[in-house]
Amino acid sequence: MNVMIVLIPIALFMAAVGLAAFFWSLRSGQFEDLEGAAHRVLITDDDDVAS
Repeated sequence: MNVMIVLIPIALFMAAVGLAAFFWSLRSGQFEDLEGAAHRVLITDDDDVAS
Protein backbone atom coordinates (compact mmCIF):
# COMPACT_ATOMS: atom_id res chain seq x y z
CA MET A 1 0.00 0.00 0.00
CA ASN A 2 2.92 2.35 0.63
CA VAL A 3 4.00 1.88 -2.98
CA MET A 4 0.76 3.51 -4.14
CA ILE A 5 1.75 6.70 -2.34
CA VAL A 6 4.76 6.91 -4.66
CA LEU A 7 3.26 5.53 -7.88
CA ILE A 8 0.16 7.73 -8.07
CA PRO A 9 2.06 11.07 -8.04
CA ILE A 10 4.58 9.70 -10.55
CA ALA A 11 1.74 8.61 -12.86
CA LEU A 12 0.00 11.97 -12.54
CA PHE A 13 3.26 13.79 -13.28
CA MET A 14 3.91 11.66 -16.37
CA ALA A 15 0.35 12.25 -17.60
CA ALA A 16 0.75 16.01 -17.13
CA VAL A 17 4.03 15.97 -19.07
CA GLY A 18 2.40 14.05 -21.91
CA LEU A 19 -0.56 16.40 -22.00
CA ALA A 20 1.74 19.43 -22.01
CA ALA A 21 3.74 17.93 -24.90
CA PHE A 22 0.53 17.32 -26.84
CA PHE A 23 -0.68 20.90 -26.37
CA TRP A 24 2.78 22.22 -27.31
CA SER A 25 2.66 20.22 -30.55
CA LEU A 26 -0.78 21.62 -31.33
CA ARG A 27 0.36 25.21 -30.79
CA SER A 28 3.58 24.80 -32.77
CA GLY A 29 1.75 23.51 -35.87
CA GLN A 30 2.88 19.90 -35.88
CA PHE A 31 -0.53 18.71 -37.11
CA GLU A 32 -1.11 21.35 -39.81
CA ASP A 33 -0.21 19.32 -42.92
CA LEU A 34 -1.01 15.67 -42.33
CA GLU A 35 -1.12 14.63 -46.00
CA GLY A 36 1.93 16.56 -47.18
CA ALA A 37 4.46 14.03 -45.93
CA ALA A 38 2.52 11.18 -47.52
CA HIS A 39 2.57 12.94 -50.88
CA ARG A 40 6.25 13.89 -50.62
CA VAL A 41 7.20 10.23 -50.30
CA LEU A 42 5.73 9.52 -53.72
CA ILE A 43 7.46 12.41 -55.52
CA THR A 44 10.59 11.34 -57.37
CA ASP A 45 13.36 13.76 -58.20
CA ASP A 46 14.83 12.72 -61.54
CA ASP A 47 17.51 15.41 -61.26
CA ASP A 48 19.22 13.56 -58.41
CA VAL A 49 19.60 10.30 -60.37
CA ALA A 50 22.99 9.91 -62.05
CA SER A 51 22.74 8.74 -65.66
